[in-house]
Order: sequence, then structure tokens, then C-alpha cells
Amino acid sequence: MEQKNEKRIIKEICTKVLRKVTPSEKEKEEVLQFSKNLAKKLTKKLQSSAIRAKAHVHGSVAKDTWLAGEKDIDMFVLLPKAYTKEIFPKVLNVVKTLVGEKWMEAYAEHPYIKAEVEEYKIDFVPCFKIERAEEAISSVDRTPLHTSYIKRNLDQQAKNEVRLLKRFMRGVDTYGAEIKVGGFSGYLCELLILRYKSFVNVLEAFAQHKKRIVIDAEGYYKGRENELELLFKEPLVTVDPVDRGRNVASAVQPKKLYTFVAAARAFLGNPNTTFFYPPETAALPAEELKQKLAKHGSTIIFLTFEKVDAVPDILWGQLYKSKRSLHKLIQLNGFNVLRDVPWGDEKTVNMFIFELEQRFISLVKKHFGPPLEKKNECEKFLLKHVKSPNTVSGPYIEGGRWAVEIRRKYTDAVVLLKDKLRDGGRSTGVAEQISQKLREGFQIFVNEEIIEVYEKNSEFARFLTEFLSGKPRWLENVQQY
Repeated sequence: MEQKNEKRIIKEICTKVLRKVTPSEKEKEEVLQFSKNLAKKLTKKLQSSAIRAKAHVHGSVAKDTWLAGEKDIDMFVLLPKAYTKEIFPKVLNVVKTLVGEKWMEAYAEHPYIKAEVEEYKIDFVPCFKIERAEEAISSVDRTPLHTSYIKRNLDQQAKNEVRLLKRFMRGVDTYGAEIKVGGFSGYLCELLILRYKSFVNVLEAFAQHKKRIVIDAEGYYKGRENELELLFKEPLVTVDPVDRGRNVASAVQPKKLYTFVAAARAFLGNPNTTFFYPPETAALPAEELKQKLAKHGSTIIFLTFEKVDAVPDILWGQLYKSKRSLHKLIQLNGFNVLRDVPWGDEKTVNMFIFELEQRFISLVKKHFGPPLEKKNECEKFLLKHVKSPNTVSGPYIEGGRWAVEIRRKYTDAVVLLKDKLRDGGRSTGVAEQISQKLREGFQIFVNEEIIEVYEKNSEFARFLTEFLSGKPRWLENVQQY
């Protein structure tokens, strides 16, 4: 009886959410008409500039899987393969003359334009027209093939299921394949619905996740599963139906995959709309934040520096790379990192946040050498430590191996970071553009010292409030796991 009741509640919730996320006929007409007119204008401008190309709309708008209220459009400029990539700047110059002043040039594998036109956010992407994925010169060349595949296979009911899945993933913060998020792309959501037929079926499949999920819709590796395991190492594998050598889920970071698994289990056990529309985080008042930080018990270090002039994917790629290097630096020097994360508003400030068990550690540490059966290694160890000024005690035998107590170079994590980042931290593995910005200057704040930044930046205030909470917003109203 209880299971039947849960199914009824889930159905009611899905019906309610679907009404909110499905664009009205009026909105559909407006978006499609705008997209169609823009594509026509751009094609005409390209041809008048002696560029043989056609503009086409792709992405969720072309596939009718976008969510109500979204104003994002992917406009692809399809070029004959007779051209080379040298034509791309000319294409983008034509785009600039069309869109007016609100544009910026971005870069992935090659340049493209991000622009705002009549409240729509549009990515203008040049690519080569291909018939098969093997002909692709860059990854974006496959996109029109993706669009065709989904349009052929996705019926109206399935489109509704995609919208439910996308909205759920937005609510639990696992949607978006960009590096900053590391989650599920729209195309991956569409493929999951094609595989499992419904939103609820996707949740049920992932809720049972134990080790690895493999989806091969076209059966490219049927009877060759061992080959597939060698080719793709990720915990979630979705073979691209238009390109057997590509895992559509490769951008999904393990944390996002397992967050989705946990959220799916929680929703199925305790269904409510919070998963789709979690409550907006209210930043703690400054005084309350100070008290919370003081009581937290750990040491939170905020390493802040100014805006980096880079497109988001480049910026976040460098932030994550640098964060991993700094994490390793801190750990190797004896400090225990509880959590760490990069943060930035992409407008004014970036930072690395490291939560440590403690800022200060003891002056002395024990260091074990080789076991006694390794004679040569033992001799080297003794030569290094017997008369070293850093040796406090030893060498002595413990547990069948040499050991020594030595002085640490750094006992304060803040001093360590300041010292190693004085030159930008390139020698510690900090990424180039981040290193350059650090050389220009950075600040380090510990615990409540961050309050001034907190009060000036509302986006950061909400983020830090969530960081200190440590649990996802959808978990607040869940009683059953």
C-alpha cells in the first residue's frame, strides 16, 4: 500500500513540475520564430561576405527539450569541408556585425561568440558540415548529427520526460557539462530517457548503481564488452550513438554522478518538489557567520585574488588544476585537508578555500626509513639523517625499520602558502594564468577574517553559507534515505 502511495505522489509531483517546465505554445512560437529569423539573417550576411555557409539552430531549442523561460540558443554555422579553420575568424566577424555590442569572443577547441540579442543568450559556433562522426575535425562538428539522432528518436512524451530529468538535475545541482559544473549535459539527459523510457525509470536505474553503468544504445560493443572496458574507464559510460569512440558521459565528475545517485534514492524514498525546486539559500547575517566560523572547530583558509581574463571553461579548468596542486602541497607538508574548493564570480574575484583540521601543526614529525633488509637504502637514510641539523631524535629502530624525528620546515599553513605562492606557485603546479594573477598579488584570510569580502559579495555570501552547512539543499526536507 505504501509503495502505491509513493507512486501516486511521484506521479502528482511530475505532473505539477511538467506544467511549470514545459514552454507554452506562445513561448515555443516566439523562440522558434526568433531563432529561424536570426539564422536566415546570419546566412544572408555570410553569403554576402562571400562565405559559403548556412546558419542552423541546434541544442535543446532544435530538439524541443528546453525548459520554459530559458533563453539559450545554440546557433551553428555549417561550413563545407573545403574550408580550413582559418575561415573561422571571418565567420565570427560577420556574426559581430549582426549582434551589435553585447558579445564576447570565447574559446573551446576553436573560437566562438557568446552574445545577447533581444534578451536571448546565443552561442554562435562555426563548424564543418559532416555526414559521419569519423569526418569530424573538431568535437562540435558532431553536434548536428546529435540533433538529427535525437529528433528521429524522441517522441513528444519522451521530450516531457527529458524536461523532468533536466529540472531534477538542476535542482540537485548535477546539470551542466561545462567544467565549472562537471555534470550531465542536455544530450546525455536525452540519451538516458531514450534508454530508460521515463524520468522515474532513470532514477530507479541510478538508485541501484553499485559500480558502473554502461549504455550502448546502438550495440556497437555487443559481444565486445571487454573492449569497451579498456576504452572507457569512467564509472558512467554512454556510448555516443553517432560516434562509437566517444563516451557522452566523460565530462560527468564522480562527485556529480554520486550526488545524482544519492538524490535519486532520496526522492524515490521521500518524493517532494524540493528536489526540483530547492529553497533559495539565504546568506547568514554577518554576526551569525562570525559565530558559526568561531564554533566550526576547523581552520578555513581563503586564498583570494583578482579576476582572471579567461572564458569560463578555461578559467575553471585552471582553477581546478591549481586547487589540486595546492591540496597536494598542503598535504605533503603535514596538514590534513578536510575539504577544498575553488570559487569565483567570474567578474571580480576568485579564491581557493581550504578547510583544514588545524592551521598549526607540531614542530616535530616522525619519518620512517627503509626496512633493515634493504641494506643500501638503509645506508643512504643514515647518511642523510645521522648528522642533519634537522634531526631531533634518532635514527632508531622501530618495527624492523629505521625511523627518525625531524623538524618540519612549515608549522603554519598560511606561512606555507605565502612562501610557495610568492612567485605565483608555478613550481608547485599552479596553472599558468592563475600563477600570473597570483604574482600580481593575493590575500589570505582565515576564518572570520573573510567577513569583509562576505559583506561585499552577496553571491559569495550565499556560497559560503552553503559551504558551512555542508549538505545539499534538497536534503533539508528528506526524512527517509
